[in-house]
Amino acid sequence: MQNVYLGRQPILDLYGKLNSYEILYRGEYEQNKGVNNRFVSAAVICSVLNKFGTHAVLGSRKAFAKVDEKFLMSDMIFTIPSQFFIFSIVEADVNERVVERCEQLKERGYELAINDITFDEDNLNKYSSILSTLSYVKINFDKTFKDDEYVKNIISGLKDNNIKVVATKIENDEKYLFAKSLGCELFQGYFFAKPKILESEKHDPSQMNILKLYSLLMEDTNIDEITSEFEKNHALTIQLLRYINSSAFHFKDKISSIHHILTLVGRTPLAQWLMLMIYSKSVAKKGDISPLLLMVKHRTDLMQTIFKKIEPYSRSNVLGQAYFVGVLSLIDTVFGEKLEKILDDMNVDDTTKLALLDDGGLLGEIYALVRDVEQFKTKNITLFEKKHNLENNTIERLMFDSMSEVTAFENAFCSI
Repeated sequence: MQNVYLGRQPILDLYGKLNSYEILYRGEYEQNKGVNNRFVSAAVICSVLNKFGTHAVLGSRKAFAKVDEKFLMSDMIFTIPSQFFIFSIVEADVNERVVERCEQLKERGYELAINDITFDEDNLNKYSSILSTLSYVKINFDKTFKDDEYVKNIISGLKDNNIKVVATKIENDEKYLFAKSLGCELFQGYFFAKPKILESEKHDPSQMNILKLYSLLMEDTNIDEITSEFEKNHALTIQLLRYINSSAFHFKDKISSIHHILTLVGRTPLAQWLMLMIYSKSVAKKGDISPLLLMVKHRTDLMQTIFKKIEPYSRSNVLGQAYFVGVLSLIDTVFGEKLEKILDDMNVDDTTKLALLDDGGLLGEIYALVRDVEQFKTKNITLFEKKHNLENNTIERLMFDSMSEVTAFENAFCSI
């Protein structure tokens, strides 16, 4: 049986908050030209709804799913719940039947998008007859535009018709600012995870306090001293207590102190939670979560679960090292400093450094794979499985487990 991969890519709003996802799907042999888009579209949606579970993959958010003309015109499309998916139309010949179908879908509460449109007059005229049925237009910013002002005017016209514009392939801050200047409202890609090196900036004191607490936990410092240090950090202490008492845990009795947490949960899980908190822009604001925090949570989960598949009898301290690689992998984005300098300042061990800076050793190999998962490089994922004698679809299952864990983590975090 061939490997099948399901992924999701974040789409952020103007304020840097997670808005929605694009669902990605690929079979091991999808690159063969004979693959029919109708069945790929059907497979994506059926996988999410049936095999994986919609709420586990999407949480409370919608997802863009690509559909071609055949799938658009099939009766199967009406079996898909409108509250979960935005149909992103590709390769459609906009004839009377397609226009009528788009109008039917809109009347039934479905949201439609045009996928990766190019701005030339012929292409715009092609879709003019269905503009009134669209909620979104997606623009590929991997391409250059002949006339930026022309594109800006088109985007303005779309917005005047209550159509939101999604900029795709936004992988750095430069592209994000450019897309924003043209009037785009939503941004798809990992630009938010790219570090902005600001040598003269001072570190956020709250983040440095978290690092200090992390060091105390890892150095076998007396519990009373750790408790005392925590209690100086009121906002962090309150958030931790709320999180521990949330639906993410199932303790019989309500936990009411840091001392209680340390004895019940242990130092390592608490230290891991602290490192995740560095990625949270706010430790006090309810109902808000940083996309960077979700990304690093995804990385740490995958680092550990993949390592356990390859080394099932590894000790907990080695698994902790896999976690540490994941949690430090985006620390340069938080601190605005070069990763190498941060690792030196933190006195990180050579194995972790090698993994993070050179993809060296087994941890480095897994770290490279985690980045391939994010970029949906499925060929590399399949090669990794073969190299390490893992069963087909092992990584796919771990990818889904991680998506599910991240969704549960977000729900718990936002309920704090």
